[in-house]
Amino acid sequence: MLRSQIDGISVEEILIADFPTVGSEDRVADALSKMRRTGFQELPVVDDGVYAGMISFGSILKKKNLVMDSKIKNMMRVLPTVTAETGLTKIAEHMISTNSRQLAVLNGKKVVGLVSRTGLTEVAARIKALKEIKVWEIMTTPVESLKVDAMLQSALEIMGRLDIKTVPIMDHADRLVGIVGMSEIIDSFWRDDVKTLGDMDKSNKTQVTVESVCKTAVHTIDWDDDIGAAAALMRDEHISTLPVMDDGDVIGILTEYDVIGLISACRDRETVFVQISGLEEDDKIHMDAMYADIEDEMRKISKIYKPESLNIHVTRYNEDGDRKKYSLSAKLFVDGMTVNAKVVDWDLVKANNDVVKRIGSHVTGIKDTRVRFRQRKR
Repeated sequence: MLRSQIDGISVEEILIADFPTVGSEDRVADALSKMRRTGFQELPVVDDGVYAGMISFGSILKKKNLVMDSKIKNMMRVLPTVTAETGLTKIAEHMISTNSRQLAVLNGKKVVGLVSRTGLTEVAARIKALKEIKVWEIMTTPVESLKVDAMLQSALEIMGRLDIKTVPIMDHADRLVGIVGMSEIIDSFWRDDVKTLGDMDKSNKTQVTVESVCKTAVHTIDWDDDIGAAAALMRDEHISTLPVMDDGDVIGILTEYDVIGLISACRDRETVFVQISGLEEDDKIHMDAMYADIEDEMRKISKIYKPESLNIHVTRYNEDGDRKKYSLSAKLFVDGMTVNAKVVDWDLVKANNDVVKRIGSHVTGIKDTRVRFRQRKR
């Protein structure tokens, strides 16, 4: 029923018809300037009226040594495109699999509009069936946060490591006092004389505290509120992230990505949808082993509940010289809720095996978790 309600809404109802574009011969600096000015985090690249690809805010930020005068054609992403006939659950699946915020809607080779995470979140606010799903069932937990006296650079490091765009800010009594997002990071780091993104790290502005730039008027949601109410709040306040509260404590984070993941999980498919993101090219040789471990664990989970989609994000960083360390964050949609796990290890395949086994262990106790929350409600 939920799937039919979502796919019963047409692309035209959420289409963004007024959108900025860039050309493949334009500079990266031109794209960043247009993104900052318009708020779009993915821009269609259009040459002579023909769609060529997308330039992504997140992709640019990952290239510390990228020269700002570089041509956009060297940074274009090959993202899925959609048409006016594409179902919204399929669009959500595309966004989850590519971690994108906007996708191009084509008529032939011409871009006629964009669809965004925000548009899909607006759809979620209208779906009555989502009032039966509670925030705690799909929120992300545990929460990565920073204290008020942490440096802005620390926020950027967390965002890069976890592939997130907002970080809650806590005082020293662990009370929520603000939230810092990517827009605050860029506005604080940006200088007109920047030649590469790495230059921004060297700016004296990185020595300011997160407290001095964070937003202090933070909208929150209660753990037992429904997803429809949360999506409506995101829509009405033009925000993408809601800290989840329980008696004054932050116990989770709900983002547009979580809502889109729920919509994607509603897609009719015969097998579980698995997405591994963030792998470096030289680590992709391990993908077969990783998928084998995932398949084995999904088979075990399916004996308890039907797994719908699994997303694993890999972050690699170097410690002790050239030795590589891996941080894996996993989220499984199963039986209308999400299960999260995180593992850090020197061995990528072992880390992957450990994180899916933790997911499996959490699923085993999922009924007890639901009983506990519902008993609290009574």
